[in-house]
Amino acid sequence: MTSRAERQKDWRRSKVLELDSQGHTQSEIAQTLQVSVGTVNNDLSYLRDQAKYRIGKYIDEKLPHEYEKCLIGLNLIQREAWITAQSTEDAREKVQALSLAKECYAMKMEFLTNATVVDDAVRFVTTNVNSKGSITRKTVSHETEINNDTDMNSSDLINGELQGQEQQRRQLDRNSK
Repeated sequence: MTSRAERQKDWRRSKVLELDSQGHTQSEIAQTLQVSVGTVNNDLSYLRDQAKYRIGKYIDEKLPHEYEKCLIGLNLIQREAWITAQSTEDAREKVQALSLAKECYAMKMEFLTNATVVDDAVRFVTTNVNSKGSITRKTVSHETEINNDTDMNSSDLINGELQGQEQQRRQLDRNSK
């Protein structure tokens, strides 16, 4: 059972997060909640650490499973569409089943081509989180360590990595045309 002080701290942190997401400065948040700027800063640091942990856990544990479930579901739908298309005598039903199969192919193609992005995100998080809980970001020209007390969180890093990879893929597509 949580103590009254822990419940108050949780409530304050939820308010800090709410006000921060609305664009308030740390000073404004401190004034609104009648706490020190240091307390707000500590709460924001704690909230960033929690976000890093949750996104890392989601990418590492849940995302691959959800990805696999979606792919299996598309395969099952595609198979049923083909069974329906081959077994029906009604032309409209056949066209609808073939249309569904075509949609499944398109969705799977998009899903599978984006799989590299998912794999890269998982690989990035698992290979770049060091023993101190910091994320090490490697670039072509240098390597920097981003500690837990900075303003950048792991989702910013992952989004940056994914955007860079997406830009590289688009450039390759343009070059191949």
